Amino acid sequence: MEEIIKLGEITCPSGALVIADGGHLGLWSGERSPAAIDPGLLGIDDPAMAADVLNSVDFAVVGPDASAAARGFDRQPGAMLHDIPASRAAELEAMFEEHCRAAGLDARLEVVPGREPHARRAHRTAVEGGGSFLVFGVPVVAVGGVPRDRALPVLASRVDFGDGVGPRWSEISVRMSEAPAESSMVLGDIGVDWARVLFGDADGLNDWHHNEPVDGLADVAFWGAAAEEAAALFAAPELGEPGEDGVRGWTGLAVAEAMEKARALLAWKEDTGRRMMVDFRPHSHHWQIMRQIRASEVEAGTVDVGNARMLCAMTSWGDGYFPVSADLDGSGTVVAVRVSFSDAGA
Repeated sequence: MEEIIKLGEITCPSGALVIADGGHLGLWSGERSPAAIDPGLLGIDDPAMAADVLNSVDFAVVGPDASAAARGFDRQPGAMLHDIPASRAAELEAMFEEHCRAAGLDARLEVVPGREPHARRAHRTAVEGGGSFLVFGVPVVAVGGVPRDRALPVLASRVDFGDGVGPRWSEISVRMSEAPAESSMVLGDIGVDWARVLFGDADGLNDWHHNEPVDGLADVAFWGAAAEEAAALFAAPELGEPGEDGVRGWTGLAVAEAMEKARALLAWKEDTGRRMMVDFRPHSHHWQIMRQIRASEVEAGTVDVGNARMLCAMTSWGDGYFPVSADLDGSGTVVAVRVSFSDAGA
């Protein structure tokens, strides 16, 4: 039996909806060049590799046969190649030239001055009919034609997948209309590394604070085998957050004080070899939404960013690549956008 659950509502005043891994939004450049993103956020600490990433190139596929050449080359979705490390740019150009020569296609790669910001990738993709593009190698989906003037329900379908799996989401969808769907089209995959998916407005994401507190405050949480011992040593109370029974720590500290407490806990953990998790939580938009998720029976939450309301939900399947489709009515208008998780249980 399928159970339909309303997770919440979103608003999309720009008309362009982005579907992405909610844990990766610290990499979102908005209207800035992707070169403005610290390579450290990608886990890169080698100076040479960091420089290679900072000097990456975006290519547009241009020429009479651009669409066919991009499809045949099949390195990235769409008609652009994003985030090509500087050390590989010349090699990729040569490979593309050879591909076009062998296929008899009139197309070439053209460097995009200053790179293409992520918000512009989303709007361009939406205008072109919707689809997928890469953000530092992670697939993200954008679709246009989303109603701008009203809240849109986000619904999840829960199915019991049987022994060893149990009840999980089959799909999560944003409903734009009650009109019946007469056709569907696959928009592309989203890549998920943080077990969560976010539905957000393309312009609203320009104001997203992933790691930076919006109020100058932060929490520190810790739990695990040594939590009680650490709580006694550091005089830490129960955290007191819904859905986090047994978690110790402090809430609403100034960032500097919170960092000092987190460092002290981590140093004690390393010096003693104790088993314990320590989490530093600045009061960012990501923190706001994760706070709701931890307290929610359906593991979903919403946050208002600028003029847009965004929703994030845990996939219930963990990480992976999940297909996104659009349902269309008889006139070709989008009536729903769906992220499917059913194949994860196959």
